[in-house]
Amino acid sequence: MQTAAILGPVGVMQLELPPASELLLPGVPWGRVEGFPTPAYWAYQVMSKRVLGGPPEYKLGHTLAEEVAACLLGGHGIPAAVGIAAFERMRERDVLADTPTEGELLTLLEEPLTVHGRAVRYRFAKQKARYVSEALQRLAKGDAPLQSGRALRDWLLELNGIGPKTASWVARNWLRADDVAILDIHILRVGVAIGLFPKNLTVERHYFALEELFLALSKRMGVRASELDAVIWFEMARSPLSIQVMLGNKLPATSGSTKVRAPKQRHANPAQTSLLI
Repeated sequence: MQTAAILGPVGVMQLELPPASELLLPGVPWGRVEGFPTPAYWAYQVMSKRVLGGPPEYKLGHTLAEEVAACLLGGHGIPAAVGIAAFERMRERDVLADTPTEGELLTLLEEPLTVHGRAVRYRFAKQKARYVSEALQRLAKGDAPLQSGRALRDWLLELNGIGPKTASWVARNWLRADDVAILDIHILRVGVAIGLFPKNLTVERHYFALEELFLALSKRMGVRASELDAVIWFEMARSPLSIQVMLGNKLPATSGSTKVRAPKQRHANPAQTSLLI
């Protein structure tokens, strides 16, 4: 048994995890709690976030239409800050509560955005203006299924410009869904590193097979899938260059197949894992 402690605001909570050699799934051991990026390490991080910061807030929008627009405007090839800036502009101009035309949205996206104090251009403006306009028109019918994350995800996949990752992103955010997973490059790298994802599978061709493996992992870990992918994304994304250097990986290509190499393990920062007993 592994024991770790979380320093909370009112005391110390002890967390007990299975031995490092015990398997969660075939070929996937728990690993050491201090050994990034093992399942034990991520289980500790999820529990720590619960104690220290409460459950993460996923939603970007105040309505489902805003959530879909926010996720469509971000994603592949668009830095998060740029996507959020484009979304905030649309919300400030009060177009997301209506069914604007592609031309109206294109005008907004072609205006330079201010990101971190400098003017930037939004990439794929014409394409994204069309996708957002079509999505808002469909959402205005009010027939989006909300009984489960999977149902909403499958419905969103019928819309132009929305693939499995974006659809899962919307469903996770809006419904706090645990029956879908957002398989971005960070989740893929970790999955390969711990032996969860076969190296010959790609997110473009095998999204749903990889998703099932991730959901099975979170279930065996005893944590919510939505929490697990959010915690992994946050830690991996907040310092991508330094983490990828430590893992021996190159930055992901901006196009083409998303294949990843198994990274080397590193030890966790003591400040992140508080006390290890």
